[in-house]
Amino acid sequence: LREIIYDIGGGIPGGKAFKAAQTGGPSGGCLPADCLDTPIDYDSLTKLGSMMGSGGLIVMDEDTCMVDLARFFLDFTVDESCGKCPPCRIGTKRMHEILVRITEGKGEPEDLDKLEILAKNIKASALCGLGQSAPNPVLSTMKYFRDEYMAHVVDKKCPAGVCKSMVKFIIDTDVCRNCGICKKNCPTGAISGDKNTPFVIDQDKCVKCGVCMEKCPFKSIYKNA
Repeated sequence: LREIIYDIGGGIPGGKAFKAAQTGGPSGGCLPADCLDTPIDYDSLTKLGSMMGSGGLIVMDEDTCMVDLARFFLDFTVDESCGKCPPCRIGTKRMHEILVRITEGKGEPEDLDKLEILAKNIKASALCGLGQSAPNPVLSTMKYFRDEYMAHVVDKKCPAGVCKSMVKFIIDTDVCRNCGICKKNCPTGAISGDKNTPFVIDQDKCVKCGVCMEKCPFKSIYKNA
């Protein structure tokens, strides 16, 4: 895996740290940095909770939220389910609902137990390969990145700063030059202030789009995850 990512693929863009790699397509498992020296073959990947699958390889860097990633891939599975068997038709929807709740900051620790129970039952009872492999992204991220799940359900924080419901954009008044560019570009009018008054963001109006941070020429806006 290391050879494909770093020697053939050229490594992680922007010099960022490697976080995980998903092998096998949307139903494959996500492997952490500890697994970089894993041989790319059927048995080796299966033992780690992933698979060869379609041969796809997706590499994630330090800015990826693994909980949100699991939710993203379950979106695909829910849409692709043919609906013939209840484990896949109903089970994946219930898993997706739990993951959405967690990424919105409404999850509880017991949701993690529910996710694992649902995932294992779906793997064991779904009729086809889609349903049987659908829980892989969830089970693998819970196994290798459980600390991120705990941060979401216990601390109500997204360590990667991806889950919008848990993120706040804040203006550092010590760095801000009061230029007003952030205010001009805010689509919801959430920023107030002028040349004589410190600029602040109204968190109730903020939609977490990140335009203010992107447009600020002085890098005075940051995400508090």
